[in-house]
Amino acid sequence: MKPQDSTSSCSGGACCGAAPAASATVIAVPRPTPRAGTTVYRIPTMDCPVEEAEIRRALEGVSGIHALSFQLGARTLAITAPAQVLPRALEAITGAGFNPQPLQPPSEDSAPAKEEHHGHDAPSGLPRLALALALALLAEGIELFAPHTLAFEATGMALALAAIALSGLETYAKGFAALRRGRLTINALMSVAVTGAFLIGQWPEAAMVMALYGIAELVEARAADRARDAIRTLMALAPEEADVRQADGAWRVVAAAVVAVGDTVRIRPGERVPLDGVVTRGSSALNQAPVTGESIPVDKAPGDVVFAGSVNQTGEIELRVTAPASGSTLARIIHAVEQAQSARAPTQRFVDRFSQVYTPAIFALALATAVLLPWLTGATWTQGLYKALVLLVIGCPCALVISTPVTVVSALAAAARRGVLVKGGTYLEQAREIKTVALDKTGTLTEGRPKLVHWESLQGERDANARVAASLAARSDHPVSQAIAQGLALRGNSVTAFKALAGRGVEGVVEGRRVVLGNHRLAEERGQCSAALEQRLQAQEAQGRSLTLLMGDDGVLAVFAVADTIKAGSREAVAQLRALGVTPVLLTGDNAATGQTIARQAGIGEVRANLLPEDKLAAVEALRRRGAVAMVGDGINDAPALARADIGIAMGAAGTDTAMEAADVVVMNDDLRRIPETIRLSRLTRAVLWQNITFAIGVKAVFFVLAVFGSATMWMAVFADMGATLIVVANGLRLLRAGPAERADDGARRAASGSLA
Repeated sequence: MKPQDSTSSCSGGACCGAAPAASATVIAVPRPTPRAGTTVYRIPTMDCPVEEAEIRRALEGVSGIHALSFQLGARTLAITAPAQVLPRALEAITGAGFNPQPLQPPSEDSAPAKEEHHGHDAPSGLPRLALALALALLAEGIELFAPHTLAFEATGMALALAAIALSGLETYAKGFAALRRGRLTINALMSVAVTGAFLIGQWPEAAMVMALYGIAELVEARAADRARDAIRTLMALAPEEADVRQADGAWRVVAAAVVAVGDTVRIRPGERVPLDGVVTRGSSALNQAPVTGESIPVDKAPGDVVFAGSVNQTGEIELRVTAPASGSTLARIIHAVEQAQSARAPTQRFVDRFSQVYTPAIFALALATAVLLPWLTGATWTQGLYKALVLLVIGCPCALVISTPVTVVSALAAAARRGVLVKGGTYLEQAREIKTVALDKTGTLTEGRPKLVHWESLQGERDANARVAASLAARSDHPVSQAIAQGLALRGNSVTAFKALAGRGVEGVVEGRRVVLGNHRLAEERGQCSAALEQRLQAQEAQGRSLTLLMGDDGVLAVFAVADTIKAGSREAVAQLRALGVTPVLLTGDNAATGQTIARQAGIGEVRANLLPEDKLAAVEALRRRGAVAMVGDGINDAPALARADIGIAMGAAGTDTAMEAADVVVMNDDLRRIPETIRLSRLTRAVLWQNITFAIGVKAVFFVLAVFGSATMWMAVFADMGATLIVVANGLRLLRAGPAERADDGARRAASGSLA
């Protein structure tokens, strides 16, 4: 499979590098099972990839670490290292301004410890910041309106210091830690700007800047949390406890995390399924929308697979557990989306590279302003230093840097809620460039199961022929025979002298008469194909149907046509792709007649048939000359073509490890219409990303001009930056409503209706 970009280092500015404390909301976070030598820590203030990069840099000098695994959604870091290395690693992380907390695995009798919704542990974040802002306003009021006496000035400075302490201690800790390592992060910029402003006597503005910055950081952190909420809600869907049958037959409620594969779990009506499994007793309708996105409950009976997080609606069922809590389909979805959040999208990488140049350039410009402005314009050194500090505050890239991760994570979460698992921002953005969608036939466009679509009696009594055919078909395990038996839905008579005819069919004695149920070839071998019958059979075969004939000693009694039927949403999906300017192409290993028939039913104009896996690979190569190609298949048989396509899409992969690992995009509910939805989502995401980037840079440019040629102040710059941040965050978060995924293209719907007519 194509390698994902997992680069998580981004320097130059952090949107969420020093987010203040927020009120804690309790959620359940599934924990990875630590491997030998791996210890998992929760880092409450690790909000975004920028801080992940800071932690990576802090650990670069620690020898003996074998691997680091970050999960930003759960704010966890898994360190694989010998025990004696861990103290030095923790010391390095603490030195970078973070507070790692070891996670303890759950015990058998207790559910996993609850986690906080927001990573900043102090529950008084918003009241504390509100108090800091009030103190900063009081200090500003004293500066503007109170008599300039020593007592009032000392009071104002004390209020300003209190405001800075309430809102900025975390910023200072991270900022000075970055400066010690020679890093110009946003925390470093703000620390320098606020300290400089206070030292030159601008203590009211220093306090206002830090308080407003703290509020802006809180807004950003809350926005990032909201973007991840769709994934967190998935985490909370699987119950933390399970009702497990014990060795003595009694039932006992234990932590789901400790239930073993093979255990029997009981789920009553109204309860959620705690673990993946196979139904062993009972039947019920289950709502499995959290995993597959299906809005209609699915009937489950013994032998059927159920997914953790599904809701049991009608009857009590028992299931045999097939995967541990950490390996359930739901857990794998969550893990994949968390990994996707860490994979940098092209636009995110652009912003990161821009920030690497942008922030040092701002620092250099501010330094030049402080030194050259007094010399060139005759301004005082204090005035030059003040303008330089204003430029540092304006240079804060909060709105710019927060605009991309919030937008991308919102889009990934929106897709996940619809049952579409996108393996990274790269594929999310690339989807907009798709020019051709190559579709496998079986299981993608069609149901993948043979079905009796037509039958006719040629001689004898119709009902008697149906009963005889059902009797023979029921004795065979061939898929075509099973389709005939299920399609006729009759209770057959007893069959004696039953015999399988390899590659041809079956024969036996039914109701005292020897009869044969076989293929066209067998009929020819028996000499029972007349010219009229051949014409009738050819008409059926031209439609891509497999024919089975019921034959007696006196000729062919009945003809049964079996075919793989097209899925209900395939026509609409193809019409929507065409409306988006994307060309659908059918790639199938079946014969040309079958391929053309299915393509005609789906509305596809281009078909390539009789393809082996290597032929599909070559076909994808050829199609890529037209532009970006998405290959849609089952993720296993079509693996070479999936891997070679620009985007590989696995259909109906719920519970299939291979498909989830092989594909770039996984459609969990087997609905082909999710593909045009994803393309629309990709296009909207791209538009929102560049709207945010353009707006954020535009606001900076306006305030740069005001700072150099006008009278912009530090707190005005922070206030404007906070406003810009709120706007880009709101614009990015609207993707959570999954507008393009929810809205079907009306033109495509009309086109689909026309094709059906």
